[in-house]
Amino acid sequence: QVHLVESGGGEVQAGGSLRLSCVASGSNFRLEVMAWFRQAPGNQRELVTTITRTGITNYADSVKGRFTISRDNTRNTVYLQMNSLKHEDTAVYYCNVDALLSGKRRHYWGQGTQVTVCS
Repeated sequence: QVHLVESGGGEVQAGGSLRLSCVASGSNFRLEVMAWFRQAPGNQRELVTTITRTGITNYADSVKGRFTISRDNTRNTVYLQMNSLKHEDTAVYYCNVDALLSGKRRHYWGQGTQVTVCS
């Protein structure tokens, strides 16, 4: 079992920045792809960005050039630096990981952290 804890959400003015963190804990696991999703009220959960274990990244068009995902494999942590925030970035942000446990691939979600951008 892998447990994910997100932090760093909050309220910020449009144009501002926030940095989210997600720490994975457990035993005998290896984190593969790590990702951030978000879900705004009334909307489906959407993929924001992913990062492989070797650092290859992908971003949704809506956040390219503004958000940066990174990870620290020694700390089992993934980060999301969000700059030039817009009102439409308001959502609950969820950490998602693809982990190997005893050779089996499993997916885990964090509990979510609220990001509110005031226009």
